[in-house]
Amino acid sequence: DASRIPEIIAHAYHIAMSGRPGPVVLALPEDMLRDTVDVDPCTFIEVAEPAPTKKAADKFAQLLADAKDPMVIVGGSRWDETSVAQLQAFSEKHHLPVGCSFRRQQLFDHTHQNYAGDVGLGINPSLNERIAKSDCVILLGARFSENPSQNFSLLGMPNPGKTLIHVHSGAEELGRIYTPTLAINATPEAFFDAVEDIAARKDTGAAKAANAAYHAWTDNLPTTPGDVQMGEIMSHLRSTLADDAILTNGAGNYAIWLHRFWRFKKYGTQLAPTSGSMGYGLPAAIAGKLRHPTKDVICFAGDGCFQMTGNEFGAAMQSGANVITLVIDNGIYGTIRMHQEKHYPARISATNLVNPDFAALARAYGGHGETVERTEQFADAFERARTSGKPSIIHIKIDPEAISPTTTITKLRGA
Repeated sequence: DASRIPEIIAHAYHIAMSGRPGPVVLALPEDMLRDTVDVDPCTFIEVAEPAPTKKAADKFAQLLADAKDPMVIVGGSRWDETSVAQLQAFSEKHHLPVGCSFRRQQLFDHTHQNYAGDVGLGINPSLNERIAKSDCVILLGARFSENPSQNFSLLGMPNPGKTLIHVHSGAEELGRIYTPTLAINATPEAFFDAVEDIAARKDTGAAKAANAAYHAWTDNLPTTPGDVQMGEIMSHLRSTLADDAILTNGAGNYAIWLHRFWRFKKYGTQLAPTSGSMGYGLPAAIAGKLRHPTKDVICFAGDGCFQMTGNEFGAAMQSGANVITLVIDNGIYGTIRMHQEKHYPARISATNLVNPDFAALARAYGGHGETVERTEQFADAFERARTSGKPSIIHIKIDPEAISPTTTITKLRGA
């Protein structure tokens, strides 16, 4: 019935934007698509914001006061600039180390003295140990699924084995995997509003120690095999780009360089798939550039990752989205090859790639293309791309032996 469209759309918006936000599919039968109706559009959708009860806030205060070594892990959605600022103030007041769940690093300033690091793939072993030994873990907005939980090894299921305070905007996520000591159905902002007046904890030095471990893990950029050093490229980007630059990526070992060595400082500067989907980076970069045309938007993509959605470079040209795509080309599906070498050494199956000249591809679309085969070529190539006024691809050719920042194919086989 075509006259019900406003009603159905209103219901769909409520579902899509409430709790843990997500997509809703509307199925429209063909027969009603031909109908013409005279109906009023639906009104503005005001989404309900779940918030803690006073009883829950009081219990949270007691659990936090009783904890000897608490740890905060943030993630998920329903965040904004206000709640991110509240998070920082909360961590400062209670001297709490804060880790960011997989690809949610934009939620906490990496230059802040309480930042503990990225709780995701390739986690800092020191941070992994800190979470495992913590007597009180506060999951704030995060689901703590497979990747951040290190294959569900950091917390027991269903009994976490420690005090677990889980704050989440979606009631269906609370208790879904872990049985929390305290479950709070709330958005981040509503949660911070409810607990802002609780007594401050004494400084145990835990946040300072966690931050020192983070810097030890990320300050010294590693040297890898080959003529292109991604560590030096990351160092150049850190010294060149503004704090509000938007960085995007898809899935692959190349993304470890971004996750570990980039310093996210502001909310709204990271677009990355927690689902681990390849090809996300370029479309995300185009969206970011159209939303923020004056900001630098940099897409990180592996050679296999880029070819999942590389045709969207045409969309960048058509829409005037002057993104810079760094195609990090090692001629293989790096993550899959890493697992092949780790579990079945030298038994290579379907991970080698035959790649085009990605810089020439950019020029064929009418964009700007650069090729980097030595580290020292990158800085000038990047500056030319920034000033070209066109969507750009910088084709960075790295040695496949440099399978990750911490190991090589040869080491994996030897192990």
